Amino acid sequence: MTAARRQLLASDDVSLDWMADALHVSNGDATDLAGTGLARQVLYWRDALHEGPVPAVGPDELRRIRAEFLVGADVDDRGEGRRMFIERDRTLEANRDGEYVLWFEADLYDQLQIIQILSRLSELGVPARRVTLICIGEHAGIARFGGLGELSADQLRELPYTNACARLTPDAFDLAVRAWAALRSEEPSDLAAIAATRSGELRFLGEAFDRLSREYPSTRDGLSLTERRVLAAVADGAVDAGTAFGRAWRRETRPYLGDTFCFAMMDRLAGAPRPLLRVEPDDRGVDRFSRLWLTDVGARVLAGKADHVALNGIDRWIGGVHLSGGDVRWRWDDGVEAILDTTR
Repeated sequence: MTAARRQLLASDDVSLDWMADALHVSNGDATDLAGTGLARQVLYWRDALHEGPVPAVGPDELRRIRAEFLVGADVDDRGEGRRMFIERDRTLEANRDGEYVLWFEADLYDQLQIIQILSRLSELGVPARRVTLICIGEHAGIARFGGLGELSADQLRELPYTNACARLTPDAFDLAVRAWAALRSEEPSDLAAIAATRSGELRFLGEAFDRLSREYPSTRDGLSLTERRVLAAVADGAVDAGTAFGRAWRRETRPYLGDTFCFAMMDRLAGAPRPLLRVEPDDRGVDRFSRLWLTDVGARVLAGKADHVALNGIDRWIGGVHLSGGDVRWRWDDGVEAILDTTR
C-alpha cells in the first residue's frame, strides 16, 4: 500500500516538492525532520499543555503564564523562558502566507499541541488547505510505538506517502478551535463533547480528551488515573520511582507523560498532610532512584476506603480549570465515564 501510494503521489501533478518550502512543525527535537530532506524550516513546539495552567487569556499573557510554569516545574531545559514562546509564535506567524506541515503523534501531549497550533493558524487567517497534518499512533515493526523520535529519517520520509498524511479542511480547523476553547475554559463542561467527536482528520483527538478527563479526581478515591496507577505500581512491588513510572507508563494506551512530571506528582503524594507515599531519601526531590513505599493512608485511598482530596486537598490546573481546596466541584465518575458537577 505504501509503495502504491508513493507512486500515486509522485506522479503527474501530485508532488511533494512544495514541502521543502513549507514550515514544518513537530513536537520535539528528537524527531529528525532535517534528515528527511523534506524540510528546510523546522519549528519544534515544546510545551506540555496537559500540565499547569492554560487559561483563556491573550497570547502574550499565555506565553508569560506557560513560561513561568515550565521554569517553576524545572523543565525549561534550555533556560529560554518566555523568549522561546515569543520566537516560536513569531516563526509560526511569519509563515502565514505559506504552507505548513505538522508532524505529530496520537498521544495527549501531541494532540493538545495540534489544537493550539491550528487554533492560532485559524486566528491568523491561514486557509485549512495550506496545512498538512502527518499524525500516527503506531508504526509497522514497532511493537509499542512511543513517538516520531523512534523513527529514522528514512522512515519519517515515508510518512507523507501513507494514510497518516492529509491536507486539512475547514471542518478540522473548526474542531481544533472548539477543542482549544474547551481546554481553556474555566469549567470542563465541553470536554465530553470533544471526547465524543470522531474526525477523519483529527482522528486521535477524541481519545486524547477522554484521557485528559480522567485526570480529574475520581469520585471513588480522589485520585487521578495517573496517581492511581503509580500507587498501584508501588503496591504491586515497584521499589523505586523509576520502576513505578515505567509500570504506570506501560499501562497507558498512548503514553504521554514524562518522568519529570510523574516524579513531581510522587513528591506531592509524599508531601501531602496525610502522605500516600513514603520516600527515601526524603531530603531531596523524587528522582528515578528514590525508594517508595505505600503508607497506610495510601493503601486505604487505593482501596477506595478514603478520599485523597478530602484528606489532603488539591491544587492543580487542568487546562483552564483550577482545582483547589478539599471540596472540589468537578470529579471524574468511572460509573458513567464522565466529569460530574458534584454541586448538583
